[in-house]
Amino acid sequence: MRRGDFAAQTTYDVDPVAAARSYARAGARHLHVVDLDAARTGQAHQLEVIRAICAGCAGAMTVQVGGGVRSVEAAEALLDAGADRVVVGTAVVTDPGLVAVLAGRFGSRIVVGLDVRAGRLAVRGWTEDSSEDLEPVLRRLPAVGAVVVTEIGRDGTLEGPDVDLYRRALGATALPVIASGGVGGPQDLRTLRDLWVGGRGLAGVIVGRALYEGRLDVADALRILAGG
Repeated sequence: MRRGDFAAQTTYDVDPVAAARSYARAGARHLHVVDLDAARTGQAHQLEVIRAICAGCAGAMTVQVGGGVRSVEAAEALLDAGADRVVVGTAVVTDPGLVAVLAGRFGSRIVVGLDVRAGRLAVRGWTEDSSEDLEPVLRRLPAVGAVVVTEIGRDGTLEGPDVDLYRRALGATALPVIASGGVGGPQDLRTLRDLWVGGRGLAGVIVGRALYEGRLDVADALRILAGG
């Protein structure tokens, strides 16, 4: 999707299991997967595909999966399918007690996804805006494995990341922060690699469209993030 718009989708003729295996062969250690249909509806649509991806990557990459996780059962289903970590997004705003329960039960296998549009968090697959701001939500999160922060206005655009957003996120939480949205090429990775706040940097960067369209490859990305 471009800027979170379900009407502005690009469908790539790539088998997801084959793509995952190609990333593993190229040296990637972590894979981020989203069930976009589930994110919008709250119902799992791609569980068997996710199971196949996890099986195909077992022992090579950790697999982090999000989309529609609004109950303990939904999280358990993804973990049972082989996911190493589960991303919870909408429930952080609509049912924060659930996030605490999940964090208490699964610890660092739970990751929080915070999706920002025009300064506010969006929910239900980015189809609705909430009244919540990023920093207060970050400050009240329980102990989870990481926080994925996405700038919806940059997502899928290849126009570069919102560096100020990630600077604010790093300043608001001690949890590991993963940047998502807008990465279009090598220089964007260097910019995010060199972002430091309070003596620490980002824990990771999610790259999607730039890989599919040949603006980056996994080996180059890993080399850049390692300081090359």
